[in-house]
Amino acid sequence: MKILGFDWDTGNWPKCGKHGVSKSEIESVFKNGPAIQPDPFLHEERLRAIGRTDEGCFIFTVFMLRSIDDGDLIRPVSARYMHKKEIVSYERQTKA
Repeated sequence: MKILGFDWDTGNWPKCGKHGVSKSEIESVFKNGPAIQPDPFLHEERLRAIGRTDEGCFIFTVFMLRSIDDGDLIRPVSARYMHKKEIVSYERQTKA
């Protein structure tokens, strides 16, 4: 799989930005090697990414992969800062 970048438009950006997370923060989570797992959304194949921004903030993102000619684009669907309990659980799992 070759990731070429991100797919942002007026359909997905407002949903991601409404929780105060910036595009650069979301993109940095993917650059920093997030934990990725399937998302149980029934209508489309979606994934979850959990990780840190360059500044160390924890972000939870739901995204899709969009295939184009030469590879794939990451299309964030939703993003938010993680709650303290989620961060503790995430850190516990990554140290195990």
